Amino acid sequence: MTVAVTYSRAAIGVEAPLITIEADMSNGLPQIIIVGMPETAVKEAKDRVKAALANAGIDLPGKRITINLSPADLPKNGGRYDLGIAISILASLGHLSVDAIAAYEFLGELSLDGELRPVSGVLPAALQNATSDRSMVVPAINGPEAALVGSPYIFQARQLREIVQHLQTDQPLKAVQRSADSAAPFAEITIADIRGQSLAKRALKLAAAGGHNIVFIGPPGSGKTMLASRLPSLVPAMTRQEAIATASVHSVSKYSFDPDTFGMRPFRSPHHTASAVALVGGGSPPRPGEISLAHNGVLFLDELPEFPRHVLEVLREPLESGRIIISRAHHQVCFPANFQLIAAMNPCPCGYYGDGSSRCECTSDRIQKYRGRVSGPLMDRIDLHVDVPALAAGVLSDPNHSPQPGEHEEAVQRVADAHARMLARAGKPNSALQQRDMEIHCQLEPKDQRLLDRAMEALGLSARGYFKILKLARTIADMEDETRIATRHLTEAIGFRQLDRYRP
Repeated sequence: MTVAVTYSRAAIGVEAPLITIEADMSNGLPQIIIVGMPETAVKEAKDRVKAALANAGIDLPGKRITINLSPADLPKNGGRYDLGIAISILASLGHLSVDAIAAYEFLGELSLDGELRPVSGVLPAALQNATSDRSMVVPAINGPEAALVGSPYIFQARQLREIVQHLQTDQPLKAVQRSADSAAPFAEITIADIRGQSLAKRALKLAAAGGHNIVFIGPPGSGKTMLASRLPSLVPAMTRQEAIATASVHSVSKYSFDPDTFGMRPFRSPHHTASAVALVGGGSPPRPGEISLAHNGVLFLDELPEFPRHVLEVLREPLESGRIIISRAHHQVCFPANFQLIAAMNPCPCGYYGDGSSRCECTSDRIQKYRGRVSGPLMDRIDLHVDVPALAAGVLSDPNHSPQPGEHEEAVQRVADAHARMLARAGKPNSALQQRDMEIHCQLEPKDQRLLDRAMEALGLSARGYFKILKLARTIADMEDETRIATRHLTEAIGFRQLDRYRP
């Protein structure tokens, strides 16, 4: 009997630091002791491992077995270490080669009969493993997820005995295999379905091309939710790097990860009763919230003023930084949160203020209180404020407003072309331009600069609002394949920052 060493991976946010698993047997009371800052689920691994080995026909000797999970100052949680602990014990008993197990990393929870159960965070672990010189073994259920990495040195198994046979070279395990790509999820949802609302559709295309945040304001039934749901069908496809980053967040979440959704931009739409923790993440261990699950995709907040104000305020920092840091007593966890915000709201509590009818009976105080639920700093972070009026009578039945052949395809192509121009020029969408980038790519003629200065004073714009107008004007110019921002581009961008008719 000797000290046996193998490896596993922890799950700290979207990171997967290496964990060294050491097993040592010595004289003493027959028991299994796990050290190295294990939480309750890890401490319980000794009972699962003992039962799994017994059902595999392996009886543990009357010895004291000490399992060390290193580094000791890193919290360990979940059942992901079960398989590595079992393998290290088998090597310490002499059933497996100590040198053989040192060339692997093991992830998986064990059932009492030795079956491997899935664990979360397999994709980040597989990504980290691909940078090492070791192979990896994961549960078969997690195989398609691990296969996204494309490494030929990741193997899958259903039972503990299969891994033992593999390490004894009797019966090699199969490498993980990725399932076939699924169809595009938004193929049946197109912008051509929207009748009328030409201004809102124009704003939607601009938001899709430049990655801008957008809020739709209008009465009930005017098409705000329908417009928002069409944005993912317009946004250019993710790069592989973006797809991997998004999939990694979903891999460590409390929701089951579906490899078939790989490469699809997420569209998250939490209910207005969601808590601040549900939006930004939290818990123990910390899990990603809706803003991180929408990473590289869309976060849609319908009925924006119905969200508690303190819940909305937690969005302000992630909207600027593109990430969220969750602090705990022993460590900090950072989740990416580079999402595109779409919001929808009514102009007043009843929803009919400014629609041209006499249905609204809301007083000015009620309207101000309702609109005040959304803070100025949050609205300042939204690039496009779009009026979505009620549809006129006959629009839905008018053949002239029916879907036009090729309308959606043309919109997708224009958005893709504009997005490509942004990437070729600055390597990022216009919404992500920094001040130094704008000094180079968003230059104005003197008369246009004076126009923007007057608008800043008249509309009471902040410095952030000033720069957001410049970024939006740059996107409008890109949609028209113009190298410089013209007066018409700037005027249109300014128009998306004012909604005077909704001010009581």
